[in-house]
Amino acid sequence: MLERFKVPEADRVYVSVEEMRPATESIFRALGVSDEDAVQATDVLMMNDLRGVESHGVSNMLRVYVAWYRSGRLQAQPEFTIEQETETTATIDGGQGLGLHVAPRAMRMAIEKAREHGMGAVGVHAVGHMGGAGYHAMMAMEHDMIGIAMSSSGSNQMVPTFGAEPRLGTNPMAWAVPAGRMPPFVFDVGTTQVAANKMSLARRVGAKIAPGWVSDEHGTPLMEEGDVPEKYFLLPLGSTRELGSHKGYGLATVVDILCSVLVGLGPGFKAMEPGFHMMALRIDAFTDLAQFKSHMDELLEGLATTPPAPGHERVLYAGQLEAEETELRLAEGIPYHSEVIEWFRGIEAELGLDFSFT
Repeated sequence: MLERFKVPEADRVYVSVEEMRPATESIFRALGVSDEDAVQATDVLMMNDLRGVESHGVSNMLRVYVAWYRSGRLQAQPEFTIEQETETTATIDGGQGLGLHVAPRAMRMAIEKAREHGMGAVGVHAVGHMGGAGYHAMMAMEHDMIGIAMSSSGSNQMVPTFGAEPRLGTNPMAWAVPAGRMPPFVFDVGTTQVAANKMSLARRVGAKIAPGWVSDEHGTPLMEEGDVPEKYFLLPLGSTRELGSHKGYGLATVVDILCSVLVGLGPGFKAMEPGFHMMALRIDAFTDLAQFKSHMDELLEGLATTPPAPGHERVLYAGQLEAEETELRLAEGIPYHSEVIEWFRGIEAELGLDFSFT
C-alpha cells in the first residue's frame, strides 16, 4: 500500500481480527448468505486487510456487497453449475454468487485437477466481484502448487492506449509461488496504472493522485498531481505509450480473453459482467519439489538483498511486504478509518446485529 493511501494516524481505529471477523460474518448471514459462504467470503476480506490490501478489504468492499445483495445483483444462495468439463479444465456458471466464495470453489476444483493431472484450469461466469485475486492464487501454495487467478472486471474503466473511450476493466491477475524459508512470491496487480478501488481510498483519506494514473473524460492522460477528478478514466499499466502503456493494455486484453471470451461471455466491454480464470500447476509434475523451493529461496533472497539505490532503504519482491504487514497487524490490530467504523455502527443497528468492537 502506498503511503498516500494509508489511514492518517488521527483517523485510525485499531480493530483485531478476532473482533472484525465475526462482525463481517454476521453481516453476510443477515443478508441470507449461508454459514459456509459467509465464513469463506469474510476470510477473503480479512486476508486482504491483514496483508494491507485495504482497497479490497472490508473498508471499501463490504458496503458495496451489501448494496448488491439488496438490489438483487448478487444471489445469497447461488447455484454452482458445471457447464463443461475435461480431466484438466472446466467452465462453471456461478449462479450470480459473490466471487469471494465462488472463486475459491473454482480454485479448489483446479487444484484437484492439478493433483491428478499436473495442471488444472477453471473458468467462471455469472459471478460477482472476486474480492482480490491474490487470495485465490495463494490457495494453491498450500498444496505445493503455483496458483494463478485472473478476473475481467465487468465494467469499462480503462482506456486503450490512444483511446478516448474505456474498453477494459482493471482486469487484475495474481501469481502465487511457494518457497522454502522465504516468504512466498505473490504478485497481485491490476492492469491499470492504479487500482480503481484506490481512487475511493484516496477520496476517503484526502490523498492526491499521482501524475499519469488517470485520464480526463476525453482520454488525455493527466500528468500533474491533483485531487481525484469528478470524471476520469483509468490508464493502462505504463500510463502513456512512451512509458509502456501498450504493455498494460495488452495484459488487460489477455485477461479479457481468458476471463470473458473463453468462458462464453464475449468481449468484456459488451458482456459488462465479470468472468474468472483460475489455474493450478503442480510443481512436482515439472521438477523436484525440494529443489524448486530451494531455488525459489535463492531467487527471492537474491532479490531482497540487492543493494538499494540512493535514497532507498531496501529492495522488496512481490509478497514480501504483505507477509511482514500480516505479522504486524495480527499483533497490533488492523487500522481502519473512523468513517469505516461509523459505517459498521450504522449497519449494526440497521440489521439488528451486535458487534463487540473495543
